[in-house]
Order: sequence, then structure tokens, then C-alpha cells
Amino acid sequence: MNKNKQMLLAGVVGMLGGLAVVQAHASDDAAYQGFQAGDVLVRGRLLSVVPNVNSSVSGIGGEVKASNSFEPEVDATYFFTPNVAVEAIGAVTRHHLTDSGATIGNVDLGHVSLLPPTITGQYHFLPTAAINPYVGAGVNYTFFFDPTLPSGAAVHKISYENNWGGALQAGFDYHIANNWYANFDVKHLFLSTKAKINGGAITSNVTLDPTIAGIGIGYKF
Repeated sequence: MNKNKQMLLAGVVGMLGGLAVVQAHASDDAAYQGFQAGDVLVRGRLLSVVPNVNSSVSGIGGEVKASNSFEPEVDATYFFTPNVAVEAIGAVTRHHLTDSGATIGNVDLGHVSLLPPTITGQYHFLPTAAINPYVGAGVNYTFFFDPTLPSGAAVHKISYENNWGGALQAGFDYHIANNWYANFDVKHLFLSTKAKINGGAITSNVTLDPTIAGIGIGYKF
């Protein structure tokens, strides 16, 4: 992860910590108990997915670029203790890829969908406060599927290898009322693949490493 991403995550964690200190006892519900062992928090989020691409392309050179994506996501968090939890995340994103600056010109690589189920272990700093910041780390396994190519393009066949990767996370839940919460979350996935173009005549090792920011609403069971 480069310096800019490190600064982003450090800034988010610092901001959340400051907000939590200010509002640690700010819940309007005097009987609010926060998160307890055995609680399950289910959320829906809207994601902004920004790939951070590095690549090497055999034969024709160039640099692979991937479009940003805005997608819905669902996730669930189980609390083992008030502070320690695990989160499972599921979302499908779709991206347009190009090989820019290749020796044969810019090459349209079409679109591909990604399903990166991700599990993170989390530490929640203030589980009984109105604002509860958390950090997490875990793993993802990314499935690449439904590649589509433009008709008449130089590329007539493309496939991608599924792969394991890591995940970092920081965010907070804000208690709205009763069992309802607002959420803000930032993740960075370590995600790479090998693309085989035209039956393997051309190959490309692509690191996508998306930064994912999400806002959403959750309900605690």
C-alpha cells in the first residue's frame, strides 16, 4: 500500500477516534446498551470502488487501466464480544478495462465482473457509544466472470484467473434509534489476476488493489 493510502487510512482512523471521544455519551436513548456478545448487525451499503492498477503486458506492452464503479453491497457482522467481531461482505462490481499505450495502439479489453467475498476480523473501540469506530483486517477471494468484448476488436477472447488477497478496513457505526445504525466504511483490497488474451497469445499480470468507500444503513438483531 502506497503512502497516500496509508495516510488515508490513518486519517480516517484518527477522525473516527476524535468523533467517538466527543460523542461517547451522546446517544439520545438513555437505555442504549450498544453492542453485546452474540449481536448480529446486517447492513446495506452503496460503494464507490476505485481500482489502483499496476500491470505488465507481454508482447504488446502498454498499461492496463480499469474504470471506477458504483455498486450496492450487503454485509453482516457477528460480535463475539462487545469489542471483537467478524464481518462478511458480498458485492459484485463491473469494470471496463483497456490496455493504454500498447504497441498496436489502445486496446479495448471489454468489461468484466468481480465478486470478491471478503471476511475481516474487527476491533470495535467504543461498542456502547453512539459512535463506534472500528478497524479490521482479513482476506478476500475474487471471482472474475462474465467478460464481454466489443465486436470487431483486436481482442476476441479473454479470461481471468481467480485469486486470494488481503483486506484492510476502517469505519464507524452511528446509533440512529432503537436497533438502527448509519455506517461509513473504507476498505483496501489486495487483489490481482492473470489475464489470458486471445487464448494465451498475450498475457497480462494485473494488480487491481481497489480502494472501496461505502455508506449505508444497518439493523442489529
